[in-house]
Amino acid sequence: MNHAQQQHIADVVRLATHGPQSLQTRHEQLIRESWLRCVTEHRLDPTRMQEAIILPQTRLREHQDQMEAFLHIARHGLESLYTKVAGLGYVVLLTDARGITVDFLGDLVFEPSLRKAGLYLGADWSEDHAGTCGVGTCITTGQALTVHLDDHFDATHIPLTCTSAPVHDSTGRLRAVLDISQLSSSQPKDSQHLALQLVKLYAQDIENAAFLYRHQRDWVLRLSRAPQFLDVQPEYLLALDAGGLVVGHNRAAQLALRREGQAALLGDGFEPLFGVSFEQIGRFVQAQPSDQRAVMHAGGRQLLFLSATPPPVPASAARGATAPRLPAPMAALSAGDAQLNRQIERVARLVNSPISLLITGETGSGKEVFAKAVHASSERRQRPFVAVNCAAIPEALIESELFGYLPGSFSGASAKGKRGLVQEADGGTLFLDEIGDMPLALQARLLRVLSEREVLPVGATRAVPVNIRVIAATHAPLETLVREGRFRDDLYYRLNGAQIQLPPLRQRSDLAAMIGRLLGGRTLLPEARVRRLAHPWPGNLRELRNVLDFATSVCPEGPISLDDLPELGPAPSAWTAGSASAAPFASTPAQSSAIPSAASPAPAGSAGRPMELRADGGHGAGADALHHALRAAQWNVSEVARSMGLSRMTLYRRMKRAGIVPPHRAP
Repeated sequence: MNHAQQQHIADVVRLATHGPQSLQTRHEQLIRESWLRCVTEHRLDPTRMQEAIILPQTRLREHQDQMEAFLHIARHGLESLYTKVAGLGYVVLLTDARGITVDFLGDLVFEPSLRKAGLYLGADWSEDHAGTCGVGTCITTGQALTVHLDDHFDATHIPLTCTSAPVHDSTGRLRAVLDISQLSSSQPKDSQHLALQLVKLYAQDIENAAFLYRHQRDWVLRLSRAPQFLDVQPEYLLALDAGGLVVGHNRAAQLALRREGQAALLGDGFEPLFGVSFEQIGRFVQAQPSDQRAVMHAGGRQLLFLSATPPPVPASAARGATAPRLPAPMAALSAGDAQLNRQIERVARLVNSPISLLITGETGSGKEVFAKAVHASSERRQRPFVAVNCAAIPEALIESELFGYLPGSFSGASAKGKRGLVQEADGGTLFLDEIGDMPLALQARLLRVLSEREVLPVGATRAVPVNIRVIAATHAPLETLVREGRFRDDLYYRLNGAQIQLPPLRQRSDLAAMIGRLLGGRTLLPEARVRRLAHPWPGNLRELRNVLDFATSVCPEGPISLDDLPELGPAPSAWTAGSASAAPFASTPAQSSAIPSAASPAPAGSAGRPMELRADGGHGAGADALHHALRAAQWNVSEVARSMGLSRMTLYRRMKRAGIVPPHRAP
């Protein structure tokens, strides 16, 4: 025993015997408190110099097996850290939460010395065995620290300098300790300041990597105080379940984001934390600039920037080597169109997400079919899919139809009352078609349903909780309606968790394949095929199905000829000649010049030719075209509505907005 060791033992004994006031020492309070614990709680003898405890291989293997997955994750971090400190004589240790060294990187030239000092695999660095030390005191206090030279309790270890930082799991519990140590140091403790920062940084990297592995099936939120670092190195990580509750976090998030008066972050909700409904989380999924993804932490204490990653779609098998297989209902939506495929693959990641979807596209482009496929691909598929055409329900009845009513709530109400369509969708999906036509007064009621997840039937005083996934659809530009004051902006943002734009049929590259799929193996003769591919399909998929149903009825067997197809007439001159949108379907210049653009309507009165009006609800050229179509059909509203693929109620509303009055109703 040398003089330094003798002096150190005397200092520890004096502290243990007479208390901290008896010792005039440069050791900080954290170290002195650890010395006292070693004597009073761990019953360690400061006069007894103990060699490092190294577990036998079989015991070490047991500790390693209990955290095998974590060790694989952490290994890259250990190797990266070692490349930075190896030239300075450090070794890198990773211990489990009990202080057993389960991984080690060091210069094996010094293996005998490292093993003797305990800087080796299997070493037990718990405070109750090794006394005050980097790993053990880090475990006890939960703090990153440096235990330098005679900071150690056991005089055997006073040549060492050890710098340690805790690694927590996603519930806040200690998972491991990362440590870098030297066999000896001639420098003062301040020389280890940079080492401490480096170890803390890599401990956080390992913690974050383990977090992402653990929560790869959950919503993952990345947050940073600086937008420039949000996608590079976020400070805070949160994991949310499908209901928007916190199920995991990194240590930095636990310390910084828990609300006042709360000891834990687990179980807290997205909305209480950030003042934003969980249904709006889709705003942070889309590829927007990071400085446009700001949220305010609860109470307005801190502005943060947020990036959200949805959980992946469950898949029973992989398609090829990398891409997951799409759910069958969603895969059936496309026959190979690249633009549509991108939308399908994007939405497939959100099928079990609670965020609302907004599907946009022309009339007949398959918005309801798309919504049904999302429902059928989700965990809600065993529950109801309830479709509501907001334009087809009379304005006076839409409230009671959507929200239900109690017996005797109003004149004409059923004596038994009625469950509304929102309640009918409980546990499943509520599809709100033509949401842009919902009356403004009812939009506030719907907003309450979406935000509170409860519905108040007409005449009731107590709300009924509902669990619904909302998918809305519109052919109208809701942004324009919001600017015009005809649609609530807060409802728009609730519905627009993620937006899906369905391409019109004339822009799809899989038209020929879609025709073959809908024909179920039947074929078109060349002349009929050319004619179909050149047609602009203003009614989109709905028109295509009607035409093919007609053809298969006329020709139940064999190839379908041009004579078996309904007469669609020449393309109207109102469509722009040679438009880019028509190009994929034009087989000759003459045919291309006859293909209309998406902006103008086709005339009514032709079988199988639904008409697409402007989305402004009948103003300007759209109003003129609607008036022309009604006159051509001799004011047969039902016929014009069918040809346009609309309900009569929707058509009546557009007529009212356009100021069109049938002659027999004119004053």
